[in-house]
This record gives sequence, structure tokens and C-alpha cells, in this order.
Amino acid sequence: MLSRFFAATAWPMPMVQPGSFFHFALAIVGIAAAVKLAFLLSRRKAPCEAAVLAASGVALAIFELYKQGFLYYVVYDEHFNWWYFPFQLCSVPMYLCLIYPWLKNHRSAEKILATFLQDFGLLGGIMALAVPDGLFHPYWTLTLHGFLWHFLLIFLGVYCGRRVLSDGGARGFLRMLPLYGFCCGIAIFINTMVQLCLYPQDYSDLFYINCFFPSEQPLFRSISLTFGNLWGHLLYVLCSCFGAGIIHLMWAKFVPPSQK
Repeated sequence: MLSRFFAATAWPMPMVQPGSFFHFALAIVGIAAAVKLAFLLSRRKAPCEAAVLAASGVALAIFELYKQGFLYYVVYDEHFNWWYFPFQLCSVPMYLCLIYPWLKNHRSAEKILATFLQDFGLLGGIMALAVPDGLFHPYWTLTLHGFLWHFLLIFLGVYCGRRVLSDGGARGFLRMLPLYGFCCGIAIFINTMVQLCLYPQDYSDLFYINCFFPSEQPLFRSISLTFGNLWGHLLYVLCSCFGAGIIHLMWAKFVPPSQK
């Protein structure tokens, strides 16, 4: 029954190139809608933040279940591809949104999660839409899934900032970084276990820091090949932190919070 369901939604799509009119039009409309919705829901009489983040987490979880089912039944002929294990940087907001409502008595933890959504979530959403090589598929549903997912990340980042859920200032950013480091550690552990137990039948590159191979990111791949994998991956992680830090500082400087 599941196989028939996913096969019925496997609508073929002509391959679209990054930088095409379709890419720019969809990205502009989606980003504008995400930002507008975030501004509307950040107003005083909007639903409570826990409900908004929980609903977003449920939506992301439904999207992810559909994607995993589609990949398993349609794309990979009932084989699980560890490349798509849901723990990339852009997957983490799903888990944080589902956890957030359970932290109502832990204000500090709420701030850390919201700061991650504002900084790293927004970074992941923007970068994926700017360089969408992995978003385009020969199926409409998978392609739209990727775009909708990252529109929702942008919505969450803007909402957390406007609703003043995040922790401002350098201290707030530094308090959030251990969470990013923890997620990197989980990604490295999964990558290593897949490499030791399943390779070469399966391959995993969560967070793009598989220590057994050079980085797959163009610039950092060159660094990996020249100076070694450790330096390529380490610089990639540091640059991710730098990018999130820029977003953190720019948000505090240029975007006024909503008056609750």
C-alpha cells in the first residue's frame, strides 16, 4: 500500500538548473511568504511561541516522513540510503521545534534552541536556496519538498528573532555554540559507524564532515586535498560558525524585534 501511494505521487519533472527563472521565482516568492508569515505571527496577539514552533516541528516531521518513504520506495527500490539520514544541519530544526514545547520551565534552554534556529537555521535555509544543487530532483514532490523545507527554516529564524525568543549579544551566541558542536559530534559518530559497518555499500556525509573523505564543499575540498581532511572539515565548521555569527550580529543591528 505504501509503495503504491508513493508511486502515485512520483510525478516526473524536467530537470531545472540552479540560476534558472524557476529557481529565482520560486525562491523569491517562498522567502517573501516565509518572512511575511513570521512578521504576522510575531505580533502581540499571535499564538504562543511554543505552539508555533511545535506546529512547525510537526510539519517538518511530516515532510521528512514523506521524503524518506519516497526515497525508499521510489528512488532506491526499497533500500535505505544513509546519505539521506535526517541529521544534516538543515534537519536539526525539526528536532529542536519538537523539543521546544517541553522546555517551558527551562528558560535558558529555550533561549539556546531559539538562537540556534535564528542563526544556524537561517544560515542553512539561505545557503541551500542560494546554492540549490541538492534541491532539484526529477520529481515535483521531492523538489517542492526541498524548497518548502528551507522556506520553513527561514520562517523559523525570522520568527524567533522577531518574537525575541533568541538570546542576543555575543554571550547568547557563544552559549548556543556547544549545541552546534554536539550536533557535529553526533554527525561524525553516525558517519563513522556507517563507514566502518556499511561502506562501500552505503555512505554517509552528515554535516559534510565525513573524516574518511575530503570535504564535498568546493573550496573546502581543495583545502582537504592540499592540507588533509582534518583541516578541510575543521575550516568548514569554523566558517559555518562565522556565517551564523554574522547573521546573529546583523539581526541584532538591523532587524527590530516585535513589540509584544
